[in-house]
Amino acid sequence: MSASASAVTMYTTDWCGYCFRLKKLMQRESIDFAEVNIEHDAQAAELVMRANGGNRTVPTLVFADGTALTNPSIDQVRTQLEQLSGA
Repeated sequence: MSASASAVTMYTTDWCGYCFRLKKLMQRESIDFAEVNIEHDAQAAELVMRANGGNRTVPTLVFADGTALTNPSIDQVRTQLEQLSGA
């Protein structure tokens, strides 16, 4: 699935425990997302740095409307998706 086909894109690294945990929670909640590893995609790393004041902080989630959350809780992810869907 391409990043543009999902309501949310999660930017991660291979070694990030917070990324692994959030991915598992989102899968358990049946939240569809695209994953981009910033260690393998220089443009994605730049996007994450722009969203985080120059820091390569992951997980960074970027939603369809362009808003971003850094290391959010699963509740914050659900709330953001509900707001985007107008629910």
